[in-house]
Order: sequence, then C-alpha cells, then structure tokens
Amino acid sequence: MTNITSTKPSTGTVAAAPAKARKSVNPLGGVAHLALVLWALATVGPLIWVLLASFKSNEEIFLGTPFALPENYSLDSYTGAWSEANIGQYFLNSVFVVAISTAGTMLLGSMAAYVLARYKFVGNRFIYYLFVSGLAFPTFMALAPLFGIAQSLNLLNSYFGLILIYIAYSLSFTVFFLVAFFRTLPHEIEEAATVDGAGHLRRFFQIMMPMAKSGLISITIFNIVGQWNQYLLPVVIMQGAGSESKWVLTQGIANISVSAGYQAEWGQLFAALTLAILPMIVVYAVFQRQIQAGLTAGAVK
Repeated sequence: MTNITSTKPSTGTVAAAPAKARKSVNPLGGVAHLALVLWALATVGPLIWVLLASFKSNEEIFLGTPFALPENYSLDSYTGAWSEANIGQYFLNSVFVVAISTAGTMLLGSMAAYVLARYKFVGNRFIYYLFVSGLAFPTFMALAPLFGIAQSLNLLNSYFGLILIYIAYSLSFTVFFLVAFFRTLPHEIEEAATVDGAGHLRRFFQIMMPMAKSGLISITIFNIVGQWNQYLLPVVIMQGAGSESKWVLTQGIANISVSAGYQAEWGQLFAALTLAILPMIVVYAVFQRQIQAGLTAGAVK
C-alpha cells in the first residue's frame, strides 16, 4: 500500500527577485537645464566679446566679426587706458573707497544686526523694519535730497562723503541678511560666555563673529560688488573743481565713452571695462564656497 504524502508549501519568506529600478524622467528637468545653458551663454557671451574687443582696433570692432579673434594681442589698449585715460588712478580710487566703505558697512551692519537679532527691547521690530524699508526705496529717488544734505554738510567732492553714503546705501541689505543669520546661531555658547563674565563687546567680537564667519563673508562680497559697480552716487557726490582726480572707476569708464564721441578709442574703453570686471570675477571665484555656505547656513535653523 503506497502512502501519498501531500507537500504543503513552505511558510518561510521567499525573497522576491529584485525589480529593476526605473529611473523617472522629469521633462521639467531638461527644460531647466536648457534654460541654465541659455542663461550662461547670455552672461558669458558679452564678457568674452568685451575681452576680445579690448585687443582690437576700432576697425576690427565695428567692421569685423564680433567674436573673431584679434589680429594681434597687443596690450596697447590696456597701457593707454591705464595711463592716458587715467584708469589706473580711478582704479586705485575705487579700491580705496570700496575697502573703507565695506569695512565700515560690515562693522556697523553686523553690530546692528546682532543687537536686533539677539536682544529684546522696545522698538526692536520698528528699527528692523526701518532698515528693511530701505531695500524698497529706489536709489535715484534719493539723489536730489542726498545732494542737498551732502552740500549742506560740505561732503561734496570728498572721499569721506562718498564713503559715508556708500555705508548708508549698503546698511539696509546688510542688516536684513545678518539679522536672519544671527537668529540661527545657538544661544548656549553665548550664555556660557555670559556666565564666565564676558561683556557685550567681548561676546560679540570673540564669540558671535567667529560663529557667523560664513555669513559675514557672503555679505561682504555682495557689498564689495555693489559698491564697486556703483555709478549714480559717485556722479552726484564727486563733482566740482578738481573732482576729476577723485573719480572712481565707473566715472572714468563713462568719461572714455563720451569724451571723444565717434573718435573715441574703443579698444581702451573695453580694456577699462575688462579691468573693472576681472577683480569681481576673481573675488567671487576665490570666495565661492564661503558665499554658498553663508547663504545656506542662514536659511536653515
């Protein structure tokens, strides 16, 4: 007699064959990449054209192919712009003004932002919104009253007056950015320093400033670029007898383009533009990681 035993399926877990991962295709991603490529070309194209034109003669610039290589890479346009058009003097003037005004902006702006972010007192929010309101006020609307104030205080045609106005012009964005950044910093370290007897200034300069290093570097670069490229404010302030020797770089470049009309040396103009653009590209390239770290650190609590 044969016994037939029915075999039940095992109750153990049987590993299923891994399914092939399907990579989802997002059509919007391709559109975004295409838009970034077009934006990069629209940004880099004029810079390359200016660089190439700085080595060309007037005939090559107006009669030749726009992106054609120059016949020779002579530095005559650069030497002429530096010495004959006084771009060298204007360049040094800009470095002097921007260096001092940026330092003043960062010192005053960081101290104001620290107080507004970490201390509670009557009028705190009002003062903060007063700074923020400066971001919505167009610069050209303030030119006439600004000229009157500077004239009454004898600040026209002086580096001191221009530096003060640059600082006031940059404080709104500096305070707005750094208030948000200081609020993200932990309170425990500051409280420990207070228990150890650290005063307000010591806590700010020895504790909070090192902790906010990335944010300070980011806003410093933004202020340098903004003040370096400023044109309207120097035109209003730096005028009068002997003002030409105190012009900043943007005024000198504009003077090249209008002084001789159609007989202008356009190669010198584009050489001056190149000299004005390159320092900002170098500054951003050197501090690119710090800028990105400061922006992301201030956005996450």
